[in-house]
Amino acid sequence: MPTSFLHRRCGLCAVLSLALLAACSGKPREKQVPGGDAKVGKELVTQYQCGACHKIPDVRGADGKVGPQLDGFGKLSYIANGIPNQPDKLVAWLLDPPAMKPGTPMPAMGLTEQEARHMAAYLYTLRSKPK
Repeated sequence: MPTSFLHRRCGLCAVLSLALLAACSGKPREKQVPGGDAKVGKELVTQYQCGACHKIPDVRGADGKVGPQLDGFGKLSYIANGIPNQPDKLVAWLLDPPAMKPGTPMPAMGLTEQEARHMAAYLYTLRSKPK
């Protein structure tokens, strides 16, 4: 093999290795919701009284016991025990839970798509269980 080919190949390997190392910062990245604002989402979670059914950390009065606790939601692999926890699916879930999982006790709350995006962005910030 020509030397220049090997140099290019080694250079490419070095660049790829650095890119992989940069991506592996040791801490998982939050999922991103296009058009979602987590701060607005937290306000909406309060406004729509999600805490009547769910326990939600750092949301005043959110100590519901009917639905699952939402602390650590951002790390979950699945929504409602079977729907992949991906931004587009979470937005769809928030808009109409019964359409995504017939028989779920979680009702459609009449959210707009934009409200659902904000709330999804907020839910992805919930990454740890309380101590």
